[in-house]
Amino acid sequence: MLPIRRPSAKAGALGWLRGIVLVAVMAAAGRAAADDALARLHARGTLRWGGDMQGGEPYVFQDPRDRRRLAGFEVEIAEGLARRLGVRAEFAQNDWQTLIPSLERGDFDVALNGIEVTPARRARVAFTRPYYGFAETLVVRRDEGPVHGLGDLRGARVGTLEGSLALDLLRAAPGVEVVLYEGVEEPYLDLERGRLRAVLLDNIIAARYGLPRATLRAAGTVGEGVYAIAVRPSEPELLGAVDGALAALMGDGELRRILERWELWDARQATLAGAAAPSAEAAAAAGTLAYLPLFLRGAGFTVVISVLAMAIAIAGGLVLSVARRYGGPVVAAAAGVYVELFRGTPVLLQLYVLYYGLAPLLTLDAFTAAVVGLGLNYAAYESELYRAGLEAVPAGQSEAALALGMSRWLALRRIVLPQALRVALPGVANDFIALLKDSSLVSVITVVELTKQMTITAVDVRGWLGPGLLCAALYLAMSYPLGRLARRLEQRLAPAPA
Repeated sequence: MLPIRRPSAKAGALGWLRGIVLVAVMAAAGRAAADDALARLHARGTLRWGGDMQGGEPYVFQDPRDRRRLAGFEVEIAEGLARRLGVRAEFAQNDWQTLIPSLERGDFDVALNGIEVTPARRARVAFTRPYYGFAETLVVRRDEGPVHGLGDLRGARVGTLEGSLALDLLRAAPGVEVVLYEGVEEPYLDLERGRLRAVLLDNIIAARYGLPRATLRAAGTVGEGVYAIAVRPSEPELLGAVDGALAALMGDGELRRILERWELWDARQATLAGAAAPSAEAAAAAGTLAYLPLFLRGAGFTVVISVLAMAIAIAGGLVLSVARRYGGPVVAAAAGVYVELFRGTPVLLQLYVLYYGLAPLLTLDAFTAAVVGLGLNYAAYESELYRAGLEAVPAGQSEAALALGMSRWLALRRIVLPQALRVALPGVANDFIALLKDSSLVSVITVVELTKQMTITAVDVRGWLGPGLLCAALYLAMSYPLGRLARRLEQRLAPAPA
């Protein structure tokens, strides 16, 4: 039996020393990685800040006097911070709802665009001291009865921005139906048209986009919050530098001058002078599967919208194809213009025009606008399928039907169309799969379908992978059977080999 060698005291001491050195090296590496963010900023010579120009005036927007420049009070704040850091400001356009995920990805150094400090965001990013205090303003129509708060809006549709503090307040209000928007002007347009009963947004937004409308009025404030600059929590040196620059901006009065220039200074701002950076606060987030009933509801909306839109597309496409082939010159030309117009412009633009642009003449609810918009768009594509099917039917069959005494329309209905539809059927099934996926675009007009529910859940659970995979699985579950059906139709309807 070999003797067991016991470690000597010297070897034990060396082991402890190696462990201490390893810990010190790892700590130094972590410190270096944190310092690298500030070093990279100075080496690059720019402070890259993320924002969204869709937020509009007075945050960040294209200067109307020079479209090559940006204007807004946050543009001036970013320039003031960069100047104090010894660099220049560089703007990075990013959708407002995904500013925090993009910051985490490293797309820019800081996020600065009306980012409200909430427990959910504090659990993900580090914040500087606040630079603006705001109130949530409830806006209703001027002819609305007495409304003093959210308690008076039980059962009502109330609009707000996705991912906002106002959304958290509305979710906590019993009986309120929340309608989500991506832009700041659209909810007030819908409020004017009677699609909403109220809108809850920050007082800056309400003052610029809601209250100037003669038909709207303020019904009071519901809550208060602050804006702060978001930084990755792994970069404390950068956070300290930006927070110090912001403190200097406030200390020498430049922040006040900026806010006064944009008519934003009020009593709330005076209380922010001594405010420190918000501390991190954990926020519990439910797992993605807890949202499965909402995902299934969104999938149900997707299916209903797609089926109804496809019914319109099939009927409209059939009329257009017949008009182009058998109509007179004027009718055929009009049908051709329709097809080229709807195929040559984005469906997203068509939805905006139908829902918002035509609102003064034709006020449609969001669901109807979604079905009609997608149906009108896909009718143009369906018409080309049917036209190809009509051209595939030999001309001799129509001539034979006419020789037997049938009218042109009777021959078309009994002889030509059945054969043309048989040829077009596999393409129709493929188009329905495409329509099922394109239905995700209707979220821009406030319809909460499957993709919109995914984005809402991603914000709630503070992650995109789980909600994205669940959304993809549901789309696959809906589209895969349709794909199999389309392939079977192609095989069954294919011409027999000679």
